[in-house]
Amino acid sequence: MVEDLGHHGDAEVRDAVIRHDFAVNVRVKGPPRWLRDRLTAGIETLAAYPDPREATEAVAERHGRTPDEVLLTSGAAEAFVLLARVLTPRRALVVHPQFTEPEAALRAAGHPVERHILTGDFTLDPARVPAEADLVMICNPTNPTSVLHPAAAIERLHDKGRTIVVDEAFMDAIPGETETLAGHPDVVVIRSLTKTWGLAGLRIGYVLGPAPLISTLRAAQPLWSVSTLGLIAAQATSEPEALVEAEALAKQDDQDRDHLLARLAELPGLTVPAVSRAPFVLVRASNAAELRAGLRAEGFAVRRGDTFPGLGPDWLRLAVRDRTATDLLVDRWQQLTATPWSGPG
Repeated sequence: MVEDLGHHGDAEVRDAVIRHDFAVNVRVKGPPRWLRDRLTAGIETLAAYPDPREATEAVAERHGRTPDEVLLTSGAAEAFVLLARVLTPRRALVVHPQFTEPEAALRAAGHPVERHILTGDFTLDPARVPAEADLVMICNPTNPTSVLHPAAAIERLHDKGRTIVVDEAFMDAIPGETETLAGHPDVVVIRSLTKTWGLAGLRIGYVLGPAPLISTLRAAQPLWSVSTLGLIAAQATSEPEALVEAEALAKQDDQDRDHLLARLAELPGLTVPAVSRAPFVLVRASNAAELRAGLRAEGFAVRRGDTFPGLGPDWLRLAVRDRTATDLLVDRWQQLTATPWSGPG
């Protein structure tokens, strides 16, 4: 099977009247008012070229790093591309199922990619990762499985001459960020600010890692890659008040996810094989493609799973939403299950 590595959740909401979006993992409908005010004020400074120093220092302080261990990027996607361009792995390995951009970036840069496919409950056994792999890329918590791997398990992958890259785009959705490796001096961590703060259109993320690698990445990065407004967002969301708000949102997401899981348990023929910890849930249903089409026709978007290596056509990913939205989804799902959708017309 050849997966479409370029397919992402936003494609599910195009070319249709979607009233309830469970496909895109952006956690809020837009940035909070205080952040909008900071961004609006920043418009007055757009005549000047972006200067990343203050934002870099803020992100470094937030994670207990030095500024030379931080590179701000145009979203996490740019970070994957930069790493693929500067690293020279002999044997690159991506742990799947996971977000497909790391593999896509490696392949675009000309690197052969080996896949380590997790099955069952999708938990990582470090002992099963080939010792010869000198670059290992893993997502934690993992998109789309919603599994949160123990930091200790990922640390066991660390070995002399091996680069470990951890995509922590959703780590701030975990109360306390309990399994983060953002402070590990030898692990490369990628973060995204677009999910928690409703900034997908602004494109802002960053890389944490050893200073020599960060310097190499910075040299490969286009000039002024991160906009002034992106820098404002990075600085603002690293401040203590913002971290308190992010923690509260993470705790609310936990409650909303528990409600989603409870309602999904009412649906016949559907399973949730993994322990879900992220703001989305991976489900398996024998008629997933039919359900997705039927829900789409009713204005509900869910994420197909067959574009993730290691999954197939019977998988769907559902973003966590508030209880009202979840109830609407599951109620309509139950109706479709009782009376299968027969297609348009």
